[in-house]
Amino acid sequence: MPKPPRSQVRNYHPAQIIVFGFGSVILAGSALLMLPISHTGSADIRPITALFTATSAVCVTGLATVETATSWTTFGHVVILVLIQLGGLGIMSLASLAGILISHRLGLRSRLRAQAETGALNLGDVRTVLRGVLAVTLFFEGLAATTLTLWFMFHHHYNPSKAIWNGVFHSISAYNNAGFALFEGNLVRFAHDPFVLIVIALAIIAGGIGFPVILDLRRERFRFKAWTLHTKLVVIMTVALILIGTTFFTISEWDNPATLGPLNSAESVTGGFFAAITDRTAGFNALDYGSANESTVLITTIFMFIGAAPAGTAGGVKVTTIAVLTLMVWSEMRGDPDVSAFGRRLPRFSQRQSLAIFLLGLGATLVGTVVLITTGPFEIGAAAFEAASAFSTTGLTTGITPLLKIPAQLILITLMFLGRVGPVTLGTALVLRERGRLFRYPEERPMVG
Repeated sequence: MPKPPRSQVRNYHPAQIIVFGFGSVILAGSALLMLPISHTGSADIRPITALFTATSAVCVTGLATVETATSWTTFGHVVILVLIQLGGLGIMSLASLAGILISHRLGLRSRLRAQAETGALNLGDVRTVLRGVLAVTLFFEGLAATTLTLWFMFHHHYNPSKAIWNGVFHSISAYNNAGFALFEGNLVRFAHDPFVLIVIALAIIAGGIGFPVILDLRRERFRFKAWTLHTKLVVIMTVALILIGTTFFTISEWDNPATLGPLNSAESVTGGFFAAITDRTAGFNALDYGSANESTVLITTIFMFIGAAPAGTAGGVKVTTIAVLTLMVWSEMRGDPDVSAFGRRLPRFSQRQSLAIFLLGLGATLVGTVVLITTGPFEIGAAAFEAASAFSTTGLTTGITPLLKIPAQLILITLMFLGRVGPVTLGTALVLRERGRLFRYPEERPMVG
């Protein structure tokens, strides 16, 4: 019997493969977490609990309905750590890396899939990016793990095995912007230890700025003019948000006896700095957000929604999306015919894509907020905070996550999954569907404003 023509063999869209890859790993992780060897018995681990935890780990979120430190055994913690690493690197990045290492060949379709996940700017860069992803990841994770291990061992007097395990776990969790911790109350116990917070914060930044930016900075160093426009926008937005966030959070919570109030000046500034970084991306917390001021909760919700950079390990609508929208508004106010920055004109496709991602992200967050309020009862501030945290894969909470009913947990699972794969798949779909037309419709302007 003759073989069917090659054209009849189904070719899956790269976005479909990304969704399938993440979904498969989540289901596998859920099954492993349901094993008796994975949990301690201190909490009621049901299928929904395992699914929620696996989704949170693969989507590098950090939200949990049970206490991570006490509910899971060492085996369970290892499963969570592996899921975090897989989610941070990206399923397609790992698959493409394996293909390169084994066969040293990468076809066009594989390049498109890898490009969708890594954010490489053109197909010729994909090989370089994929080879650099693993090296950069291991470098930053290894550096943070070594530093934390030595500090835990000599400053906190942990035994070597405990110091190494905590150093490795928290470095991987930090670099991948996951927010999972092996301590009860997350990192609240280290509010008086600026060294641990700074090391974790730097690892968070390294993972959040994205692989293309790291490679560009490595290549061009401090030659600002030689940076790509993408790198310029990411670095400027990241620095600006860190400075604004540090100033705001420090001032807002300075006298709050439940957060920064009991700390000395240096510890308070470090706490504000740590909050400004982890609030956008990672979900580690060194203060109790359930006791934070309402203004802090509101600004944190906005920061979480913004997120970090594309092709990084964090979520959100991305700092470049906000940068492009800001430039669009500025150009419109000035009456400029084009949107430009640093001597470069932004294509209309990038503007439309930024607007689409922002509005779809906002819509998903609002729907999640409404559902949480309906299934609560929760106040609108807490519900919006939780929904933004899930969609942005940040993982912060005001304390309501363990109180969520099953419908609310399913909503957060959906938001976490959408927040992780949504921008990637949407961006991929838009890129691959971009095509020219041989005609244009007549122009007619509606009234706006």
